[in-house]
Parts: sequence; C-alpha cells; structure tokens
Amino acid sequence: MLEKPARNTGAHVVYAELKRQILTLELKPGERIYEPAMAAALQVSRTPLREAIRRLISENLLEQQPTGGVLVPILDEAVISELYEVRAAMESLMARNACLKAAPEDIDALRSILARNAALVEFADDAMEQGMALHATIARIAGNSWALRFHEQISNQMERYRHFTNSTQQRRDEALEQHRDLVDAIASGNPDAAAGMAFDHVLGARDAAVRALSGKNGAGA
Repeated sequence: MLEKPARNTGAHVVYAELKRQILTLELKPGERIYEPAMAAALQVSRTPLREAIRRLISENLLEQQPTGGVLVPILDEAVISELYEVRAAMESLMARNACLKAAPEDIDALRSILARNAALVEFADDAMEQGMALHATIARIAGNSWALRFHEQISNQMERYRHFTNSTQQRRDEALEQHRDLVDAIASGNPDAAAGMAFDHVLGARDAAVRALSGKNGAGA
C-alpha cells in the first residue's frame, strides 16, 4: 500500500522536471524525446517517465507523432496568435471584474508590484516575473474561479513564448507603462477602461512575441 504513492510522487517529479525543461526551452522545439536516454538523464525508470510523457501530451506540451515518436512542439506563430487572443479576452474579463471588487489593500498590493516592476525593468527575467505577479494578483482580485482555471491552462501553454515578449528594453518599458495605466483604471473603478487596457496590453505582448520569433526564424534560415 505504500508503494503506489511513491510511484505517483515519482511520476509527478519527472513531470515537473520535463515540463520545466520544455517551458524554459532547455528541451528545444522539435527535439525528440528518447525514453532510454531521458530516463537515464533523470535517473528514473521508464514507468514514471511514460506517465509524465502521457500527461504532457494531454496538455499539448509534448506531441505524439503518427510513427509513435514524441516531440517537443515547435514554436508556431499561428499558435501564438490564438493563445494570446484567448488570453486577451480572459485578462479583459478579469480586469473588469477586479474593478468591481478591488479593496484599498488590493490596490496597495498592485502598486507594490508596480514599484518592484519599475525597479527591475532593466532585467528581462525579473521584469517578466513582476508582470506575471501583477496579472496573477488581478486574477485573484477578480475572483472568478472558472476564469482562474482557464487562465492557468493558457498560461502553461504560453510559458514557452513569454521570454520573446520582453526581449527588448523598449518592450519592457512599454509594458511597465501599460501596467501602470491598468492599475490606475482599476483603482479609479473604471471597468471599461481597465478591460480595454488589459486586452490591448496582451495583444501588444503577442505582437512582440511574433516579431521576436519571426526574427529568430529568419536568422536561422
């Protein structure tokens, strides 16, 4: 009876590590997963590895080929557009709801994140982390459990693309100003303005990601 949780825990650890490697691009887009080599690298048996692979396939973070092989999905501009359009609608909804529910302490929390964002805006990873924290806090304030659930699913898919959205200082500065305007709209209780700003902000991130990915693909051609 004690062995089953251990196997489940092992599969979860393998899943978390593979997911991390996929989302950080440590496992390259288009790279094939070879079970014997991967099991050896992770120092696990094939059973938890296969469980983790099945779970990642169900989340579209790995791709099953007709031949039976498993690949890391390529970075695709069409997928970026679809994901960001859905996320823009979700962020717009949550920003609108946050306007109706935000308490003074919620606004203080958002402004504290903005201050950290401003202090770290020159550092790509740190600036991205603060931007994600801001959106997560708005989602919490909005309090729509279904929106939170779908937002998390979309965020998992978008993780591979996020570092393309703030790869330049200009884009990081623009995002910071957009975050400030968004928080001001929420603080003033203007749901239409907040919804519109959130929507446009996410589409701006989409455009930055597409431009960066197009340049990357062009450079490699």
